[in-house]
Amino acid sequence: MKILYIHQYFNTPQEGGSTRSYWISKELIKNGHEVIMVTSTRNRVSDGTIKNIEGINVTYLDAYYDQNMSLMGRLKAYSKFMLNSTKVAWKHKDIDLVIATSTPLTIGVPALILKKLKGKPYIFEVRDLWPEVPIQMGALNNYFLKKIAIWLEHIIYKNASHIVALSPGMAKGVLDTGIKPTKITMIPNMSKIDQFWSRPHNIQLLEKHNLKKNSFKIIYFGSMGQSNGIEYILETAQLLKGHTDIEFIFLGYGYMIDILLERCKNEGLDNVHFLGRFGIEDTSEFVNLCDISLVTFANIPILYTNSPNKLFDSLSAGRPIIVNSKGWTKSLVEENKCGIYVNPENPQDFADKVISLKNKPSLVLEMGINARKLAESTYDKSILCAQFANVISSYNTPK
Repeated sequence: MKILYIHQYFNTPQEGGSTRSYWISKELIKNGHEVIMVTSTRNRVSDGTIKNIEGINVTYLDAYYDQNMSLMGRLKAYSKFMLNSTKVAWKHKDIDLVIATSTPLTIGVPALILKKLKGKPYIFEVRDLWPEVPIQMGALNNYFLKKIAIWLEHIIYKNASHIVALSPGMAKGVLDTGIKPTKITMIPNMSKIDQFWSRPHNIQLLEKHNLKKNSFKIIYFGSMGQSNGIEYILETAQLLKGHTDIEFIFLGYGYMIDILLERCKNEGLDNVHFLGRFGIEDTSEFVNLCDISLVTFANIPILYTNSPNKLFDSLSAGRPIIVNSKGWTKSLVEENKCGIYVNPENPQDFADKVISLKNKPSLVLEMGINARKLAESTYDKSILCAQFANVISSYNTPK
């Protein structure tokens, strides 16, 4: 089949960020499909540039987006990409199937238009339960915008030929809108066992970034926005300031970064290191240096449904994981004995459990081994991309 894949934030492994669409595209090509990816420039290349990236024909459209944007600024960026991607999608005459992957929810509009006006079926991938996430976080509180967003969510789900949800909670959220269970497949985010793994420490990297050689290192890598619970981690770091053999390492970016850096400076948090944003290769090296990986979120119920990349990369790296959400990630790490849960409203609980783990190296080692086994047996990209490709291949395109 010729597949039009619409993802506003498509990344390659060299760029960092989520690479799920890249790996799925590679798997679809391996299965004999042709993939045309439509994404945004984000100031990387000129508008309308078409690049062939390892067999994926990628069209970059001008739709600048930044996490520092206001709600109206974000809506403008979403709308611009929605309109531009619709124009590009319309020009393709021989598309068999469309894949639209959120967020934002507006990504489903081009697919919906092609379905209604050209009879092209589409698969919709739910990476976050929009609009419920911005509603619960207070970012979307206008009555009329909420009504429009909820209506759009329902009509996109209803018209999709199939829906792929990234967590059990997301699948339930789709189900609660009246969609039949047979129309939903849950395929979570992916481990990358060939890119994250345990090996000897990179001592040069330690020295370059002024990290202690024998400290107990805790890493957070990924987005740093309001939803990610970073201030909760800093509250815990404050409680552990007297433990000079414990360090917190942050990799990533986000609109809160300046606020977080200022807080560390004002509170003298010398045990916290913000090192910047890196591609997968360097991120893997940093994770390998650390003893524990953090997967934290603000304590908002809708965020319990998240399927965070950092969780699955940490499993691959063979690192125990500390989670603070009461949803499926808590069950995952506890049932598989590859991590622990900490109370999102109690930094002291977090601090006490960090000290406990530091004092139990054999338990940390055991949890790390369990994490790697789980990545290899259940969540590796080779397994989950094949599941996604099976959803596509089992779909009979209407004649």
